[in-house]
Amino acid sequence: MRATPQTEETIAAIRADARFRHACEVMRAEHERTVQDIIALTEIPAPPFGEEKRAAAYLEMLRAHGLEEVEQDAVGNVMGLRRGFGNGDILVVAAHLDTVFPAGTDVRVRREGTKLFAPGVGDDTRSLAVNLAFLRAMDAAGIRTRHDILFLGDVGEEGLGDLRGVRHLFAHHPKRARFRAFLTVDSPDVERIVTGGIGSRRYRVTFRGPGGHSFAAFGLVNPVYAMAEAARALAAIPVPREPVTTHCVSVVAGGTSINAIPEAVTMEVDLRSAGAEELAKLEAAFLAGVEAAVAAENAARQGTLKAEVQRVGDRPAGHTPNGAPIARLAAAAVAAEGYTPGFEWSSTDANIPMSLGIPALRIGSGGTGGRAHSLEEWIDVEIESSLRGMRASLATILAVAEMELSA
Repeated sequence: MRATPQTEETIAAIRADARFRHACEVMRAEHERTVQDIIALTEIPAPPFGEEKRAAAYLEMLRAHGLEEVEQDAVGNVMGLRRGFGNGDILVVAAHLDTVFPAGTDVRVRREGTKLFAPGVGDDTRSLAVNLAFLRAMDAAGIRTRHDILFLGDVGEEGLGDLRGVRHLFAHHPKRARFRAFLTVDSPDVERIVTGGIGSRRYRVTFRGPGGHSFAAFGLVNPVYAMAEAARALAAIPVPREPVTTHCVSVVAGGTSINAIPEAVTMEVDLRSAGAEELAKLEAAFLAGVEAAVAAENAARQGTLKAEVQRVGDRPAGHTPNGAPIARLAAAAVAAEGYTPGFEWSSTDANIPMSLGIPALRIGSGGTGGRAHSLEEWIDVEIESSLRGMRASLATILAVAEMELSA
């Protein structure tokens, strides 16, 4: 994916500036401090809806880095402002505090050479530490930007968190009208620039009936049969490849005994699409399938069962055009480090501003890693690979915030 000559010139000018080079030297000199920040933050549990301890620690880190207006909002986001010189707009630079791992997960970090192993170490704890490294480097180098930069540690990015942190920020922050752009630093890979936000609707459906003995009450309505029919109906819904659209029955639970017709069973369903219209069509077809499955089971057997349908997630779809200035600047910054940038679709905190028409991207924190969302998650903090990616993302941030260049 190529940048335009104008964006290439902008990135080249930033990279050639003595203050940017100084900032890069600071990131190199303080690399081990960044690694220690990764370890310290990773070992503070941040399970879904339980980010409080990590948020408190990160709030103090932001305060210690000299930001202004350091605060925690009503849903648990922590943030601080690095003021620009132009009294202009605000660029939000985010990383999410939460991980996918439940309370009680062992999050101690194991270090083997340049590799760190721990649940959540790469998604997204590394990015939290890297954003602090950016702050230190910018301050040490005396870098100024025209626009303010709001550094954000947000809650609720993963799973059923439903982007609640960034959703709240864009709905309630007192300066939200000044938000000009949004960059979420999420996971190590800088080549993958996310310009498209996959929308999703998530449901928990509980099928309830009278229940009874599997033999003596045979002939009563069975919630499992209705659930199975609803799942089969979802599986049969055709979806387009463009915009990419998917569906999945992901969790099932319920029942009391092998010799009992259950009183209740539950399934959780994930519906996704890059297109809002296709997502709405898929959702309508799924809900119609649940209704038809209940009706069919009630007609086939005695008694009555019902379905309780609860929407538990709603992530809006959105897109920052690949030709938008913010996307071209990111591509130019990534290419300048010798990577081959590509524009992709995913589901990240950037979905919210994208859906509001605000330029937004997901960029990387640098280095490499793997096995995200597993107990074997790892990252490599080898200095050259890490700094290469960090330079690309810092250049992107400074370009969007309009860095003041040396005369």
